[in-house]
Amino acid sequence: MGQLIPFILFAFVASITPGPTNVLILSQSARHGFNASIGLIVGAGVTAAAIVWITGISLGTTLTEYPMLQTGMTWAGIALLTWVSWQIYRESPSEIPDGSQASTGTRIGLMGGAGLQFINPKAWMMAIAVISVFLPDSPDRNYYVGVYSLTFLAVSLPCMVLWALLGCGAARIISTPQQMKIFNTLMALLLLLSTWANLII
Repeated sequence: MGQLIPFILFAFVASITPGPTNVLILSQSARHGFNASIGLIVGAGVTAAAIVWITGISLGTTLTEYPMLQTGMTWAGIALLTWVSWQIYRESPSEIPDGSQASTGTRIGLMGGAGLQFINPKAWMMAIAVISVFLPDSPDRNYYVGVYSLTFLAVSLPCMVLWALLGCGAARIISTPQQMKIFNTLMALLLLLSTWANLII
């Protein structure tokens, strides 16, 4: 377990840096309030940990041996996140959240967060990196996979909560429909950028 502390640092960096999931959490909490983002956070966090576990148990080898499968998953994720970007951009800015009442509009809940994370290319690349770099070659491999999965969940949830709180803070300075439209546009562009960057990085 000597690699656990380096893994915690890796998990923190992977969870706190901007990416499609964090941008969605930021956008949703700003537009609909913190409570509306709880399901998204839990769904994304649990699924990311599950991806680490699934990759460590068996699927990581499959993705390495069949790159076309990995490519297909990447394009499916990019297509769906691009569609979500469009939905954020076109959402009506007529209702401004005031902290006590969330605005109406498209929201992503527990199952949506889980589904988006499952096809998020960054999540799978992160999981493969975890297994390749940090997982020891040990007879207790499955035990370590479980420990790493739970550790990633424990690190990622607070990081995503910080993004949600950042979104709530942004909502406090958005007071007009025009400002909300600008915010929606910026979030849509940032989500597109973080999504399509997976083809370059």
